[in-house]
Amino acid sequence: MSSPEQWTRPEPGAGPAATAAEPTPEQVIAGLRATTEGGAELTQLLNPEGERLSSAMFDPYVADIDAEALRGLYRDMVLVRRGDRESNAMQRQGQLGIWVPLLGQEAAQIGSGRALRPQDMAFPSYREHGVAYTRGVDFRELLGIFRCTDHSGWDFKAHGFHPYTIVIGNQVLNATGYAMGQKFEGKVGDDDGEATIVYFGDGATSQGDVHEGFVWAAVYDAPVVFFCQNNQWAISEPTERQSRLPLYQRARGYGFPGIRVDGNDVLACLAVTRWALDECRHGNGPVLIEAFTYRMDAHTTTDDPTRYRLSDELEVWKHKDPIERVRAHLARTGGADTAFFEAVQAEADSFAAELRDFCFNMPDPPPERVFANVYAEPSPQLDAQREEYLAYLSGFAEAGEH
Repeated sequence: MSSPEQWTRPEPGAGPAATAAEPTPEQVIAGLRATTEGGAELTQLLNPEGERLSSAMFDPYVADIDAEALRGLYRDMVLVRRGDRESNAMQRQGQLGIWVPLLGQEAAQIGSGRALRPQDMAFPSYREHGVAYTRGVDFRELLGIFRCTDHSGWDFKAHGFHPYTIVIGNQVLNATGYAMGQKFEGKVGDDDGEATIVYFGDGATSQGDVHEGFVWAAVYDAPVVFFCQNNQWAISEPTERQSRLPLYQRARGYGFPGIRVDGNDVLACLAVTRWALDECRHGNGPVLIEAFTYRMDAHTTTDDPTRYRLSDELEVWKHKDPIERVRAHLARTGGADTAFFEAVQAEADSFAAELRDFCFNMPDPPPERVFANVYAEPSPQLDAQREEYLAYLSGFAEAGEH
């Protein structure tokens, strides 16, 4: 077994050589902490107290973010959180079959989502409601997925936002293939180039699809940003049960850059993602971002997090709340007053009320809709199947008339 100190500091000469001997308890603790604590290499521009930190590398990427723009990011996060909380409540009331909460991950999603340009493409898993919002997808369209009335009904080309992916890690292969296409079609190489971003969790890094995506992206210099939202828990398994070293360091083994950013810092997430996308659109190959954040709610509404994690851990992360640190910064610097915060909250409540009204009155789709948009061109086989199915259903209606 190699030394955990070697796992956390793999640069030659930076730590003791790996040996076959068992590590000491101190070495084990050091290795595990590196996967679950931010560490010295955590990129941060706005700390939990709302203080602005400087970065020679990343400040230029947010030079345009003035008080007005920061108020916009704050508003984004508040509205998305309110929509998430309302959707969670509606599931509990039987209006949705399931819901996947994003509570605590708003900064990672809004910051990275706002870094994208119209020509870029985003590939989500099933928790990226905030990214969908930044790409112009109506939040109400997300509800149909979890009410089981449709399968991502938005125009993914128009929005630059792929349908949700339920199979863990599969979207990484899809995104890598899409990015390879961007490269083959000559859509990279300058400031106006295209790029792709794909979202997945820390648990997905244990899936083969993710590693295959890394390999192909590296070999072909695909313009894809791998955005890992490390929310500390792959359902009930903590990160240290999945990896001997911080997740961003895995990129080194595939030959492309990896970076860890404070996932609760919307400004840092915006800056780092802009940098990574810039690298990709100029043809410099893939980048792995590990957004170090925390899932403050259940994995899904079918999960009970009290069975596997302590309440003390949750309380610690509440002090790192992504929305509160922006609020503190705006209040401290005079970038916003009480009237602004109250107006945003009122808008969020109205947003939630609209979602609720839509969901409670959402009509069931007609049965023939399952056959719609299966193929781009008409298909005689599909037409025959549709007619056969509708005739089958009509038989029940006729039976009920007698």
